[in-house]
Amino acid sequence: MALAPAALPAADVNVGGELLRVLLSLAAVVALIFVAGWMSRRMQARSRPGGRRIRCVETMAVGARDRVLLLDADGKRLLVGVGPGGMRTLHVYEGAAPADPVVPAPLPAVPNMAQLLSRWKAKS
Repeated sequence: MALAPAALPAADVNVGGELLRVLLSLAAVVALIFVAGWMSRRMQARSRPGGRRIRCVETMAVGARDRVLLLDADGKRLLVGVGPGGMRTLHVYEGAAPADPVVPAPLPAVPNMAQLLSRWKAKS
């Protein structure tokens, strides 16, 4: 009768070392993602030297597929209509473009939590 070969001892696996290797690999991948995002933003910033000469001041939808754009180009303001048929200049404002006097209206004071609770108690 032939004897079956003895079972080989289980290979010693360094669980702590493998876990450390996996965690370091994960950290390297996450770091590469952040580095790629940072590089992407840096490369986009370099693609526009000297600033812009044209900017969109305001846009408004006037239909399902039609818009009106107010553009600032070299100190002039242009009102442009954009639709499925293309673009058309509606009006050119001569002279220097006025400074944007965008001053938001002050918001009403928001009551704090104690005031809200006291109002709620008074109603009940």
